[in-house]
Amino acid sequence: MAMPYYVSPEQLMKDKADYARKGIGRGKSVLILEYADGVLFLAENTSATLHKISEIYDRIAFAGVGKFNEFEQLRIGGIRLSDLKGYSYSRLDVTAKALANAYSQTLGTIFTSEVKPYECEILVAAVGDDTGRNEIFHILYDGSVTDRQRWVGLGGQAEAIEAHLEANYPKDYPADIPDFATALNLAVGALRAAGERELTPATLEAAVLDRNRNRRKFRRLDEQELSELF
Repeated sequence: MAMPYYVSPEQLMKDKADYARKGIGRGKSVLILEYADGVLFLAENTSATLHKISEIYDRIAFAGVGKFNEFEQLRIGGIRLSDLKGYSYSRLDVTAKALANAYSQTLGTIFTSEVKPYECEILVAAVGDDTGRNEIFHILYDGSVTDRQRWVGLGGQAEAIEAHLEANYPKDYPADIPDFATALNLAVGALRAAGERELTPATLEAAVLDRNRNRRKFRRLDEQELSELF
């Protein structure tokens, strides 16, 4: 009987991580940026129906990059989990931190126990009553989760995006946090710095979590609104 090939656990995890990173790197990036009235999401996306940015619950939004069908499964699962918890207990019990922990456990289990890891990374953000209470959680393909502030870049061009924002985002956070128009210009500039393609309102997907809105804080920006702001 032929003996199976032996692969060390370290090499197996490295191969899985390399595989996932390559899949994520092929996709277009998403960035998330805090501004005076909430959180801005911006992505390069030519599709009008296949969204990278979506609402999860009253104050919570989701962004994903990489393989669409995989982060879409995670998005739908997060909506179901949030709806069930809000219905069973209270809407206030649905938090970005709890959702991020659930995603972290799911992705970590898939990464360690399945043959193929998910080729995606995701972000969960919640807008607070003031800037200091915003929550932004970045979850990687292996379940690693980090708590972020000011901005986050996701996808293959994340390093270039974050380098641009590091150089141009106001240093005195949160006292000198940018207004919406400034934040949008910063975000568009970061995407331009990270890629070689020309950006237009038709090629962008944008949304905000606006704390000044009533219960549901999520709002998409349409092409006309982006054209006026460009």
